[in-house]
Amino acid sequence: MKCPICKKPVELGEPHMPFCSERCRLIDLGIWADEGYRIPSTQIAPDGSSDAADDE
Repeated sequence: MKCPICKKPVELGEPHMPFCSERCRLIDLGIWADEGYRIPSTQIAPDGSSDAADDE
C-alpha cells in the first residue's frame, strides 16, 4: 500500500499505517482540521443558502 500523503510504500503492520511516518500523519490531520476533506452536498444550509452556490 502507498502513503496517502507522499505516496511512499508502506508495509503492513507499520506503526503509522496507513501513513509512512508521523510527519505524513500530522499533515493529514492538518488537512482534516482545515476542513480540506469535504463531501459535496446539495443540501440547503441553515442560513438558507445552498452548498452548491458556494462552488460558483
